Amino acid sequence: MQLFDAGSLSDGALEQILSFLRAGGVIAFPTDTAYGLGADPFNEGAVRRIFEIKRRSETKPILLLVNSMEMASRVATLSDKAMALAERFWPGPLTMILPARESIPSVVTAGTGSVGIRWPDAPFPQRLIAAFHRPITATSANLAGLPSTVTVAEVREQLGESVDLVVDGGTLPARGGSTLIDLTEIPARLLREGPIPEAELSDVLR
Repeated sequence: MQLFDAGSLSDGALEQILSFLRAGGVIAFPTDTAYGLGADPFNEGAVRRIFEIKRRSETKPILLLVNSMEMASRVATLSDKAMALAERFWPGPLTMILPARESIPSVVTAGTGSVGIRWPDAPFPQRLIAAFHRPITATSANLAGLPSTVTVAEVREQLGESVDLVVDGGTLPARGGSTLIDLTEIPARLLREGPIPEAELSDVLR
């Protein structure tokens, strides 16, 4: 297992990580909540490997991280409500479930036609996405049914050697994950209350 330090990552090391992703690899990396599993969402084999690593059935959509509204609009249809929430809470720990663009592989949407999108407020994923020039997956780096991971030691304990490359970002802030809201329904439905409370979301949606 290759280990990189997010805080002292050279351009050369970043290029190694990018080459790994382009070749269909899966990495564990720090986000603004817990550790995530990163892969190219347009590489079906890489996405299927995420399900194998997590021992999870392919019935749940895969979360995508973006680094701009423009990138978000390339992978999902943004309603006025989504735009308002993004303006208030992005970058930050808010995941919005939105209608997916037709270009998104069905293995990512799990056949639902929707996809979870977040713009993370953390230096490493922002740098990675900017260099990769496309979204990256970030479903939690844990076995299905177990708690999300907030240290590299926890990633190793749960996933062992199934992930070839890990980026160490220290201890992360939010084991419970991001706040999760489904905007494909009317009215919008809060699926998980995380760092952003429901009252703050309601203020915007009103």
